[in-house]
Amino acid sequence: MANAALQTGPGERERALAAALAGRSVVLVGMMGAGKSAVGKRLASRLGLEFRDADTEIETAAKKTIAEIFASDGEPFFRDKERRVIARLLHQEEPIVLATGGGAYMNEETRNAIREHSVSVWLKADFDVLMRRVRRKPTRPLLQTADPEATLRGLIEARYPVYANADVTVLSRDVAHDLVLDDVINALEVFLVQGS
Repeated sequence: MANAALQTGPGERERALAAALAGRSVVLVGMMGAGKSAVGKRLASRLGLEFRDADTEIETAAKKTIAEIFASDGEPFFRDKERRVIARLLHQEEPIVLATGGGAYMNEETRNAIREHSVSVWLKADFDVLMRRVRRKPTRPLLQTADPEATLRGLIEARYPVYANADVTVLSRDVAHDLVLDDVINALEVFLVQGS
């Protein structure tokens, strides 16, 4: 049983799930600090797919950090670049697991591209969980305000009704990432395998 926890490649269950995706990617959406990158890397490994992080792709293309892009070019420029990068990643021949930035799913064009080419998973986290996590990373441009808690509450209020349009919702809580990963796999199975 201990070996099951060490498994990195796809087993029978994961191969069935990858087949049920029928060539579609899995896109993780949700707030900053929800665990999209950490869970996404593990999911990609389990499914035998490539993992990509939209923010990392944007930083590589721009040769700047997200914070530097926000500071030098502004949020509208960043959002346009984000939209184009996600569209490019979703139009690849091979399916991937893609972690998106917190604001990406708010763009209608991006939501439509995600709907058309992938299965979306909202990693939903409570305010307290998010605040604990984002405090550890002081580089979040949207939280560089006089009252980061109020800013985060405002973002949650604006974004959660939109995130609720994702195909699958999984609660991201303060447990090991592998437990959240198991929840994601279970939810995808329900949506793809049992739902068909």
